[in-house]
Amino acid sequence: MPPPFPLSALIGQDALREALLLVAVDPSIGGLLVSGPRGTAKSTAARSLAELLPDGHFVTLPLGASEERVVGTLNLDEVLRGGEVKFSPGLLARANDGVLYVDEVNLLADGLVDVVLDAAASGINVVERDGISHSHVARFVLIGTMNPEEGELRPQLLDRFGLMVQLENCFDAEIRQRIVKARMAFDLDPDAFRRSYAPAQQDLAQRIRQARTVLPDLPFADDVHDAVSTRCIEAAVDGLRADLVMLRAARALAALESAETVTSTHVERVADLVLRHRRHQPEQGASDGGTDSMQAGKAGNGKEPSDDRQSQSTEAATNQRPSDGASQDDPDWGYLPPEPAGMLNVKGVIPLSTKKR
Repeated sequence: MPPPFPLSALIGQDALREALLLVAVDPSIGGLLVSGPRGTAKSTAARSLAELLPDGHFVTLPLGASEERVVGTLNLDEVLRGGEVKFSPGLLARANDGVLYVDEVNLLADGLVDVVLDAAASGINVVERDGISHSHVARFVLIGTMNPEEGELRPQLLDRFGLMVQLENCFDAEIRQRIVKARMAFDLDPDAFRRSYAPAQQDLAQRIRQARTVLPDLPFADDVHDAVSTRCIEAAVDGLRADLVMLRAARALAALESAETVTSTHVERVADLVLRHRRHQPEQGASDGGTDSMQAGKAGNGKEPSDDRQSQSTEAATNQRPSDGASQDDPDWGYLPPEPAGMLNVKGVIPLSTKKR
């Protein structure tokens, strides 16, 4: 594999870089879903995270993978012979302590997405076959990417991704030029380009290691819980998963910044990442809006809206009356001259009256 593009060299993707660091610090957040059009550095960013982790391995889950290849298999022949259970590890086992990358996750079979999300949230992969169970640690950073033009994830699966970043096309000429120049410099000489960003990469890796160490000891104050519940209620989310994910993400951010405690400011900074794919718009009934408008109209002039409509109709009729002395008794009043109508000459059409019955 060619060397990855440095994460610290990404230009114009601050929200994506921060989200990647959060799930790297605390994989129990449940993974990151990156949605955006083609050519917005989704795959580049995912690959760039692996080298910042302690083990640094990157595992790709292909779309055509079978369930056995993903979760692993049990050798039942050895069990029937009276031997020990032999487990052949799958991609989830290989991704332990690394990054599991699923490109075009919206095109992956729903059953596989369920299995991967279960393992990402719990950190454990359980394989059951013919009454025999085997489990192993599967603590990995899950990154899924998708192009919304190719279809969406079901809401049940979408909710189970911890964080979501929505990328957009860049229409700033200066930023586009900086991105292109950086990419061309990397393609021309990857080693030299990576050496120029080595100090920044080492700093990010060190921050991740230190944050993982202090993460369990960071306390939550009551105002943090208040901020989380308030934002989740305002977003009308389903269930309590958003509350838990928001607390974990805020704690990971506080750990990255070497804060002594988690604050409501940390909650505000991660709230959009947590709620973007979970937020429900409040339903506003048309009848309520109509009632409010009617009440407002009545309060403004003391009349019912029907009275206003009747007055407007009367006024419109008055305005349509002739002002040149003519009256409705005049037989020519309201007369409109005939206008020519277009005629279409269609050959071979038999008049309806001449058709045989």
